[in-house]
Amino acid sequence: MLTPFERGLVAHLVADWLLQNDWMALNKGNLRHPAGWVHASIHGLLLGWALGWSGGVVLGVLHLLLDTGRPLDWWIRVFKKCDKAPQAALIRLWTDQVLHIAALAAWVAFGLR
Repeated sequence: MLTPFERGLVAHLVADWLLQNDWMALNKGNLRHPAGWVHASIHGLLLGWALGWSGGVVLGVLHLLLDTGRPLDWWIRVFKKCDKAPQAALIRLWTDQVLHIAALAAWVAFGLR
């Protein structure tokens, strides 16, 4: 039996790594493009299955906003100060994943419904 966090983590990994295609990855940063909405909807559906529909909706919308890249750009530039590092792309990738997983963990830890 999986815990709620484990179910959410698996849902996130499937949505972000197995079900996200190149079209979504290249265009999800623009809220006017349907790719981000499709990608966030996939997250919302899988997270809704894993954590209940309110979790799916809230975390799906949060995923959409994080995937614009603006919060991540700010974090890397202002806090981490590594936007010009040789490994900036890798730092960006993992920081993005940690932000998504931290949101999922917060949802579960605070017992949000």
